[in-house]
Amino acid sequence: MNPATAQARVIVDELIRHGLRIAVLCPGSRNAPFSLALFEAAQQGSLELHVRIDERGAGFLALGAAKAAGLPVAVFCTSGTAAANLHPAVAEADRSGVGLLVLTSDRPPELRASGANQVIDQHRLFGSALRWFDEVAVAENRPGQQAYWRSRVSRAWQAAEGMAAGAGPVQLNIGLREPLLPDGETDWCESLDGRPDGGGWLSREPAAAGRPLRPDTARGLVLLAEPDASVDIDRIAAWAHRNGWPLLAETGGVGPIGAAGLTGGMHLLADRDFLAAHRPEQVLCVGRPTVFRQVQALLADPAIEVLLIGAPDSTTPANNVRAVGTAVQDCAAPADPEWLAAWQAADHAVTGAVAEVLAQQAGPTGLAVAAEVIDGLPPETLLVVGSSNPTRDIALSARTRPDVRVLRNRGAAGIDGTVSTAVGAALAVSNAVASPGDGEAASTRPGYALLGDLTFLHDLNGLLIGPPERRPDLTIVVCNDDGGGIFELLEQGAPEHRDSFERVFGTPHGAALESLCAGYGVEYTLAASGAELRQALLPRPGLRVVEVWTERADLRAVHARLRDRVRTALRELT
Repeated sequence: MNPATAQARVIVDELIRHGLRIAVLCPGSRNAPFSLALFEAAQQGSLELHVRIDERGAGFLALGAAKAAGLPVAVFCTSGTAAANLHPAVAEADRSGVGLLVLTSDRPPELRASGANQVIDQHRLFGSALRWFDEVAVAENRPGQQAYWRSRVSRAWQAAEGMAAGAGPVQLNIGLREPLLPDGETDWCESLDGRPDGGGWLSREPAAAGRPLRPDTARGLVLLAEPDASVDIDRIAAWAHRNGWPLLAETGGVGPIGAAGLTGGMHLLADRDFLAAHRPEQVLCVGRPTVFRQVQALLADPAIEVLLIGAPDSTTPANNVRAVGTAVQDCAAPADPEWLAAWQAADHAVTGAVAEVLAQQAGPTGLAVAAEVIDGLPPETLLVVGSSNPTRDIALSARTRPDVRVLRNRGAAGIDGTVSTAVGAALAVSNAVASPGDGEAASTRPGYALLGDLTFLHDLNGLLIGPPERRPDLTIVVCNDDGGGIFELLEQGAPEHRDSFERVFGTPHGAALESLCAGYGVEYTLAASGAELRQALLPRPGLRVVEVWTERADLRAVHARLRDRVRTALRELT
């Protein structure tokens, strides 16, 4: 057996022994040994293999699958710019604390500075975004190789899983010498078998958890931002309810925020007068805050102590975190029923105000579409939400759906790869390969995504799924306002910038989504009314796109009316 074939088979086997159940492969010449080893493992039912021709999309597919499955997922690519195309997904995995194993095949050292084809510097290609990097030595036919390969894989898996620090991406850069294809020989100088018990080569206990946080005030607030996979959201919600702290989420009332959860929390934080009268003494921030300026302002308030849990970083933009932990104990101060009741009454007023404004809208906007989508989703749904306006619309629509699981790429907060992320997540929740001891595959739940038109177009190749590949049960709802609607709500959208706005911020594209979907062989539906959208949301197998046309010309005015009505409703409480 040639060394490249032996090495690839051992590395894939060791990944499976550690728990790898989903792998994503981008075909190439230099990574041919891994392509064949992964194919064989998939044929044996040891893992599920997804093959994609676009490395950027493949990276995000792996990211989405890892988010949904709660386990590291591996992506394999060939050398050269193929590896560089994985960088956006690696950056997102770093900032959101998602276990991503990146195995980049490379030329051997003697071909790297010699003018050989398809060579770039892949050593630590992803820089500080990695939890761990290893340059795997070129395989040789000599004793001790398989122990070395397996130990490298063990360390990579444990780093991705977060054994020593927070979960995140790792890179194994593997130089491969020709021959790269099997030669028909099976002999090797030593046994290539792993541990006889079927487990990983190197075992390691998770790092000991730090001392749990212990808040010491009754006037506190729990902010559910973008937590990593280590956080038990249900337990946090139960803690908030037990201790009388209002629970606000960046996704509003969508997600498992429990009995203490408020649906209009982002509206409450945006109202300066309400917050001045109800300023918390401590905020337990669960995860990394991302999208809302009012959240950043809250955490930057010097009068508020910030406790942080479940975030890849150990600070906030204001650098005022008092303590960081992995768990929280019951508050040292007894609960104050009046404190929680005041927030709940305000939340009730906000919810009514938002419903009133949405009912008065004449035409469709992102807010209205988000409300229709949330209300129309079937039970126990997975919802992937795009960046920019959709993630804001979900929270500001003030809807309640605790049964919906929300996933967002809010680590680096880009629009890269969101279609692929949704595809990967939908595939993972119906993964055909069970984990050891589970007895069955993960339970299937419907998959949905809510994206803006630019986010959808930015990753159109995410729809490209070859005939041999398993297709997800995924409905992608695209809010199409023909451009960058998010900028209508930012400073750029002010009247004094209208002369330049449309060209450099609005960026209309005029793309025909129906034709694009037809080219990819993906079912398409245009929902021209709320009733048609609700009908399109009924669960059906397969991949499909539902387009909803919205207007962005009056988007700024709609949000102004919403803020005014919320402000009035809160004043009426006093």
